[in-house]
Amino acid sequence: MPDRTGQQLGHYRLTRLIGHGGFADVYLAEHVYLGTPAAMKLLDTRLSQAEIERFQQEARTIARLEHPHIIRVLDFGVQDHLPFLVMHYAAHGSLRQRYARGTRLSLTTITSYVKQIASALQYAHDAKFVHRDIKPENMLLGRNDEVLLSDFGLAVVAESSSRSGHTRDVSGTVVYMAPEQAKGKPQPASDQYALGVVVYEWLCGQRPFDGTYEEVAIQHAIAPPPPLRERMDAISPALEAVVLRALAKDPHERFASVQDFAQMLEQASLVEQGWTEPLQPTQFSPSLPGPSTLPTPPGPISTEERATTEIIYTVAWSPDRRRIAYGGNDRTIQVRGATTGASTLLYRGHSGSVTTIVWSPDGQSITSASLDRTIQVWNATTGLRLSTHSDHIGMVSALAWSPDGKFLASTCSGTDTSIHIWDATNGENSFMFRGHAYWVRALAWSPNGKYIASGSWREVQVWESTTGRKLFSHRGHHSWVRTVAWSPDGSQIASAGEDNMVQLWEPTNKGRQVTLQREQSDWINLVIWSPDGAWLASASKDNVVTVWNAETATKVSTYHVRATSAYAITWLLDNKHIVSASGSGSVQVWQVNGGAQ
Repeated sequence: MPDRTGQQLGHYRLTRLIGHGGFADVYLAEHVYLGTPAAMKLLDTRLSQAEIERFQQEARTIARLEHPHIIRVLDFGVQDHLPFLVMHYAAHGSLRQRYARGTRLSLTTITSYVKQIASALQYAHDAKFVHRDIKPENMLLGRNDEVLLSDFGLAVVAESSSRSGHTRDVSGTVVYMAPEQAKGKPQPASDQYALGVVVYEWLCGQRPFDGTYEEVAIQHAIAPPPPLRERMDAISPALEAVVLRALAKDPHERFASVQDFAQMLEQASLVEQGWTEPLQPTQFSPSLPGPSTLPTPPGPISTEERATTEIIYTVAWSPDRRRIAYGGNDRTIQVRGATTGASTLLYRGHSGSVTTIVWSPDGQSITSASLDRTIQVWNATTGLRLSTHSDHIGMVSALAWSPDGKFLASTCSGTDTSIHIWDATNGENSFMFRGHAYWVRALAWSPNGKYIASGSWREVQVWESTTGRKLFSHRGHHSWVRTVAWSPDGSQIASAGEDNMVQLWEPTNKGRQVTLQREQSDWINLVIWSPDGAWLASASKDNVVTVWNAETATKVSTYHVRATSAYAITWLLDNKHIVSASGSGSVQVWQVNGGAQ
């Protein structure tokens, strides 16, 4: 394709060639009137009138894709039968440019990239759009190093070109191509397969298959990928199984969605590497208000200390704020006094890492979920196990007690989107809710125990806890909902998640929105009401706690949690203080409108 530097296409002048692919050249371009930079992809093919109309239809669809991890299409057109797309210019280049072929990436980096890419792909798949060309060359980097997926729909033009008799060098794409796509039948699972190939390559530095176009296509169709354990120094069976499932030949044997793939990869990496700091009893820094607010617990039942090498995944405050429970990769849960840091109990009932801890409303029992796929209910004083629920097929993603302490609601990640309501005394299911299309990440019972709010992908559903009759669906979020909380009087719900916003709405009043807050700089993992319902506190992934006046919807204070790992926050019963406990063993307390104590 000749160098077209200096030419004008549409309202853009091509200033220099910045990339060349199998069927397109990429130029840095400048708007002739505004002077703004853009990237123009000029396709190396001449289209018939029918193909031009198809290209324009595809381009309109691409232009409607608005997602934080999808490159924006600014313009498109056909000039002299040559189609072009104008896109936002990502000056930091692509992941292929940042990491040359053969580079091994850390598991933390891989997980971060995959979550962003999968979020973009899930959004496109929900819009009935398949990318068809997932590879590092099409993963661009934004100004904050966020991943921006590009080239949506260009594979369609390549297919048109092939049907017109033009030959194309697609060797850089076939190495990522799913078997069904090579047969001309792409589907959403094809993008998951390609992303699986990318992950495989990032982990071991090699792609599963290499060779000529024909050789690679045949291997994708019939040959199993070489085991990762043969190409890496060490990899857990769980992590390898996740990657190889995404690379299944039959698309029906892959994960139900690309978002499920990303989530299961994250779970496996959590076990593989650990993502939190060890609990150090010597770091415990009690600075809480006096005994009238936070009484000292009774003397320790057990003085056995946990090893300082463990990794903490979950932290939970007792309802009376006297004790803190910690769980992690050493498969135990330790209960400590909030003001003394003294160990009061060590529970050893799980055979896998502990990922979730929830106290019963009366503080007498603790429910813990583990990677052993069991949820166990046990006495918080004696450690005696009371019941076990083991009906989930994946890692528990949300867990909540009923206000009367008789039942628990739980759900897991992956393909099973059902929510189990089960008896806390015997672990037996009493009801299952199947109203969600995606797995659920947040559960909360109404104060009267009649309703449950469940947060999933871009929505919160409110339904009767005994019948499943749906009361209302709130669809105001733009990404995963991570936390839901009922106001103490049950009239309002606060919901928040990965769109960095807190929404306050009324479930019994047709979901009337009370307020919307967008001031968080990262996604929000927790929202809690003060006991009197006058205040809201939200905690974000960047360890910032923000306090809001629930009536006026105005921000009151912002605090920073001293934590590099899992942490939990709660209100003290005086409605004036917020206290946090982190996986490192430190405790902080703030007075609303006051600052750190």
